[in-house]
Amino acid sequence: MTMLNNKTKFLNISEVAKLFNLRNYKTKKLSTHTLRFWETQFKQLRPKILFGGRRYYSEKNIDIIKMIIFLLKDQGLTINGAKKMMDGKVKELDDAKALSIKGDYYKKNIKLKSEEILKKIKKLNGKKNSYQS
Repeated sequence: MTMLNNKTKFLNISEVAKLFNLRNYKTKKLSTHTLRFWETQFKQLRPKILFGGRRYYSEKNIDIIKMIIFLLKDQGLTINGAKKMMDGKVKELDDAKALSIKGDYYKKNIKLKSEEILKKIKKLNGKKNSYQS
């Protein structure tokens, strides 16, 4: 993790690929080409590109990638369908489907955050019990 200024933390492209487990389906090795492709397709995804073409992704970029993955993988939308959702052009999609997709996205995020909190609580309880022994 890199800090480009004092307040914001950035991940490089390899760290993001690892975070989202983006792998080449043939070699099973981590792959960054998917992120570069998504940058060309989704105008919202704009990492900072510094000297030598190195990409650094902010928390906002990470949230955008989460949404893209949700739309493409979980909802089964095409790139064009996902672009319409990301651009807010829900009128071009079925309105009911668009609202359902947004609801599903928020439910998934709440579930993931709840699971993270439960893991932290279990970890803390484990530490508490080990101190009492």
